[in-house]
Amino acid sequence: MNVLAELGIVVAGLVLAIVLLALNFWRAVLFLFPHKVRVEPEAPADQMDLPLELAQVSIHLQALGFVALGSHEEKPPLQKATRSYDWAHPTERVFATVYQTADGEPRLYFLTPLAPEGFVITAGYRRPALDVPGVYRSGSLADAPPDRLLRAHLRRMEGLTPATDFSWEGRVEAGRSWYRGLGRKEIRRQNLQGLLWTVMALAIVASAFLGRRAA
Repeated sequence: MNVLAELGIVVAGLVLAIVLLALNFWRAVLFLFPHKVRVEPEAPADQMDLPLELAQVSIHLQALGFVALGSHEEKPPLQKATRSYDWAHPTERVFATVYQTADGEPRLYFLTPLAPEGFVITAGYRRPALDVPGVYRSGSLADAPPDRLLRAHLRRMEGLTPATDFSWEGRVEAGRSWYRGLGRKEIRRQNLQGLLWTVMALAIVASAFLGRRAA
């Protein structure tokens, strides 16, 4: 094989590695350090800048008895923050959170912190189903309307003891606690592929440079 062909293969490999790293390196970091996700309050209920695309979900939540709390931001390492909008149902002891995906799609999930620790999470989109008896239940009912999703969430809470703080501050702290503790397994499960692609990209870079030295 001539020198130009070898150089072309090396350059193509490096370009592929750069693309893989650009797409996946942040996922690898998140897999290794899920507790590094920052959860910060953004605006109280009377100052929430709710996007028009989420207005219909907001109307449904209010009809179900939810009260607006405020918005918060979640920022993984090396990524832009995602803004979420929070409601609470005082009697059912459930948080409702809505946000938009990168392509603008509305998403809704219900969250109930448990006492003394634990969570029940029910999402209206695909989400891994995990069950740690008495401590953690996470699942989904894709594309279900808010009322049906809430009924499913309440059924999944049966036999469990909800926490008592359903304020805006309680919602922010619940998010922080999830990333620090029981949410780590779910985050790592979601981002394992990103870690593997990152390792592959680094291996391509290493082999390119080691191959040149050996030559």
